Amino acid sequence: MQSAFYVSLSAQLSIDKRMETIANNIANAATAGYRADGVSFESVVTKTGADAVAYASAGRDYVSRVAGDMQRTGDPFDVAVVRRAFFAIRTPDGVAYTRDGRMKMTETGDLQTVGGYPILDAGNSAVVLDPTAGPPMISRDGMINQAGRQIGAIGLFMIDGDVKLSRGPGASVIPDKPATAVLDFGRNGVEQGVVETANVNPVREMVKLISASRAFESVSSMNDLLDSSQRDAIRTIGGG
Repeated sequence: MQSAFYVSLSAQLSIDKRMETIANNIANAATAGYRADGVSFESVVTKTGADAVAYASAGRDYVSRVAGDMQRTGDPFDVAVVRRAFFAIRTPDGVAYTRDGRMKMTETGDLQTVGGYPILDAGNSAVVLDPTAGPPMISRDGMINQAGRQIGAIGLFMIDGDVKLSRGPGASVIPDKPATAVLDFGRNGVEQGVVETANVNPVREMVKLISASRAFESVSSMNDLLDSSQRDAIRTIGGG
């Protein structure tokens, strides 16, 4: 009986974490370049008594690498990554990486994200444009030209698939191992005048949220049944 309580409690904790993740994805469905949160669970088997008991694990968070849809805007300061690379930005906590390519140029020529973080080149230096030379022309390899003159280049970086990602500002992520600059633009590159949307399907996430909510209610009902059965057993044993 006690094992059943602990198993159902572990299930409730797992479902609650799943619901929190889904709700966060829905909240960021309109955030350009956002990478959905996910959580994976495993069974934890213990054998403290005669029989083995399987509990739901606390879950392992991960960030989905699936690409979002591309929306053409025609804005010269909108840039999308082609394939799997990331842009690098400088934040108060260090370098972070993002697929949100909505950019702006300040009065002094600094190229920044819409959130005000500097865009970096392949050497992790801030990209600076000529504020008097008009909109930039950005080629597939990130090279920037203004008024027919090469100004600099937007850096692209690859993050290994086995690297753990944590959340940075906005839609950015921070890997636990250094990213590497892209030098071959045959596969990865950038496209100007395009924005990548979040890789979140709001309808699918709502279906997941409803399913998780029903599962939580089902486990809660099971807890009520177990509690009632235990009280009945105590009364029977106690002669009450």
